[in-house]
Amino acid sequence: MDRIIGIDYGRKRVGVAVSDPLRIFASALETVPSAKIIDYLKRYAEKETVERFVVGYPMNLDNKPAAAAADVDIFLKQLKKNFPSIPVTLEDERFTSVLAHRAMIDGGVRKMDRRDKAAVDKVSAALILQTWLDREKLTSI
Repeated sequence: MDRIIGIDYGRKRVGVAVSDPLRIFASALETVPSAKIIDYLKRYAEKETVERFVVGYPMNLDNKPAAAAADVDIFLKQLKKNFPSIPVTLEDERFTSVLAHRAMIDGGVRKMDRRDKAAVDKVSAALILQTWLDREKLTSI
């Protein structure tokens, strides 16, 4: 079955998450250096059918794009150029890092391991994707 990929793009690292085949839950998959994310996604798409990309988009509290949105915009152009047949959906990523830390605490992750920004990035990608999956379930009812 098709997969949906969640992406938390950052200037240095990209958190990647994937849906299960039934699109019920998102799982943190990997953290990839930003310069290698397109190649990583190409390799992944060779093994699995990717139906959609859900990309976290940084917004300020006033609903305007945050400064980091410029980096995401550049990435989105690369993504659409390399995967023209796969739709891309933007998901508001406000507070995902805070929520990722909270999820790690609640999950019993040690303080030292919570300082690993790569781990936080892939958990953030899973939260971004899970938010989208949950909303899709509600709209299909």
